[in-house]
Amino acid sequence: MIIVMQKQAAPEAVDKVVAFIRSRGLQEHISRGEERTIIGAVGDERVFHPNELERLPGVERAIRVLNEWRIISRETQPESSVIAVRGTSFGGGRMLDITADPQRMGSADALFADPFYLPARPYAAGNAGSGKEQIRTMQAAVACCHEADKPAVVRIRDVRQLAPALEAETDVLYLGGELMNNRALQDEVGRLNTPVVLCKDKHHRADEWLVAAEHIALRGNHHIILGEAGTLSFEPEHPYRLDVDAIVRVRKASCLPVIANITRLWHGDMPQQILYRLAEAAGAAGIVNSLQSLPA
Repeated sequence: MIIVMQKQAAPEAVDKVVAFIRSRGLQEHISRGEERTIIGAVGDERVFHPNELERLPGVERAIRVLNEWRIISRETQPESSVIAVRGTSFGGGRMLDITADPQRMGSADALFADPFYLPARPYAAGNAGSGKEQIRTMQAAVACCHEADKPAVVRIRDVRQLAPALEAETDVLYLGGELMNNRALQDEVGRLNTPVVLCKDKHHRADEWLVAAEHIALRGNHHIILGEAGTLSFEPEHPYRLDVDAIVRVRKASCLPVIANITRLWHGDMPQQILYRLAEAAGAAGIVNSLQSLPA
């Protein structure tokens, strides 16, 4: 950890930072310049968060030297991961067309199914019915994919749906952003040998996304794909937007492939065709879409 003190910070402020560092079992390395003092915290910096130091008097900012993700980092594995599923490579250099429309599965590389989706209102159109009906819908989608020898990417929304998805021989488990903080489910998928897509939620930062992926990797499952499905927007009519910046950042920091789900992000001012190209430019390894045909 590197702590940058404010200009002309008082010696007492430096002493407080040093005392804090020592209280956590680390050692300090002080470099005094004409205007600023820079303090290095030597040791396992994961014992505290940069915010704790930035709240101390005289501290301008604190910067981590080590990240909280190691298994999935570029430092550990400089080359990009490639996850092969039924002969289809996620992260193999070719961007995959992952369709949410079963009628277009013949021309796509994989099918995305969301059989457990339930609308917020109980009487809204599109209610998928009982749990048994949802499972039958999932089984039919997976079987259809396997007949075509293509991967089935199935979204689960609760830990109770994990067993039925595995029994149906789902190829890739898709965890939506609402499961980003569900450590119990991440523990479960971390013990499997099944590829998993981990999406961040609309309010999560890229570093939180990578920490959650590291949590899965720590349990032994390294077949991890990061999923971007939208972040908060300032436009009241279109509250979510594609987080292109996050895709670029995690691809730089991590060896994991990234797919973008644009099925719920498009609108009149931002059609799917443009979102598709934006995700492609950011380096996505695959795009979940409901397009009738791909952009020319």
